[in-house]
Amino acid sequence: MLQHRGQDAAGMVTAERRRLHLRKDNGLVKDVFLPHHMLELRGPMGIGHCRYPTAGTSSCAEAQPLYTNYPYGICVAHNGNLTNTEELTLRLSESAGRHVNTDSDSELLLNLFAEHLTHFHRTERRSMEDAVFAATTAVMKECRGGYAGLYLINGFGLVAFRDPHGIRPLVFGCRKKTRSSASSSSLSSKDDDGVPKTPAQMEDAERKYDYVVSSESVAIDTLGFQLIR
Repeated sequence: MLQHRGQDAAGMVTAERRRLHLRKDNGLVKDVFLPHHMLELRGPMGIGHCRYPTAGTSSCAEAQPLYTNYPYGICVAHNGNLTNTEELTLRLSESAGRHVNTDSDSELLLNLFAEHLTHFHRTERRSMEDAVFAATTAVMKECRGGYAGLYLINGFGLVAFRDPHGIRPLVFGCRKKTRSSASSSSLSSKDDDGVPKTPAQMEDAERKYDYVVSSESVAIDTLGFQLIR
């Protein structure tokens, strides 16, 4: 439903237990995601992206979602443009020692969030919830331009964000969980292999609603979610 947002590349990442499953490539959605690819994208949450490059190149390396393994494993799907990329790249290199490997401003958004989350959660020892909001606020203070997107934090959840002026579109909706997804087995503290579930997995099993975030409401309507905002 969002193919018109970009025809250059498509990608998707899902989180299953503590493992991330990523598939992305140049091309249309119907060509990038074949049935055997979809079977490998397991887990209760994920983010996807259709790319129309306005910054960087058309290289498959810049197809989204983008990923960094520290801290926790964070992915980003982003729509928009940053206008102070040179300043941000220099700061990340000199003060944080983070290497930005592409010309994509999406990679800057990813690394900035990762740096701030590390600082607030691991250095200042704030709660994860407080650290996530503090890190997102810090990113917005540094970045100039119009942008919106999603962070996936492995083992914790999703963070939807957009620039303080709301230039880029972002909507979200919810629907009641289906009976099959709220079965009694899903409420167990361990999965089918006997591995203890993460806090995010337990919260997913206990909640009564599923949530979706998108750049356009057509995706929300098509999936049977109720548009909230």
